[in-house]
Order: sequence, then structure tokens, then C-alpha cells
Amino acid sequence: MKKIDFKVEGDYIELIQLLKALGLAQTGGHAKMIVDEEMVIRNGLLETRKRAKLIKGDLIKVYDLEVSII
Repeated sequence: MKKIDFKVEGDYIELIQLLKALGLAQTGGHAKMIVDEEMVIRNGLLETRKRAKLIKGDLIKVYDLEVSII
């Protein structure tokens, strides 16, 4: 599994924005599909909220990528 750090500008980033920023989704619609297909794990639990506010300290797993929000 590939691990990366993602620096948040501000207090949080929405999940679909993160997926687009990482290049995992080409569009907002594609990002929503990834979430709908239950491909996102947040801090060990399935995340189904497309606009979940990710904050510093969150650990996101999607596909073969592990993202630490810093």
C-alpha cells in the first residue's frame, strides 16, 4: 500500500474534493461514485458521506493508497 501525506489548507477538506485533488477521480461525479461503491475507509470505518469533512489527523484508505491528512 502506498502512503502519502496530504496537507489541508484551512480547517478541513471534503472527501470528494480530496479524491479529485489526489487524481483518483477525474470529476465530482466520479468521486461520488467511488464513495457510493464503498471504496473509502476513514479511520478504520467505512465512509459513505460524500461531503464528509476530513480534518488533520484523519487516515483515509482508498484503493491501494493510504492518505494521512496533515
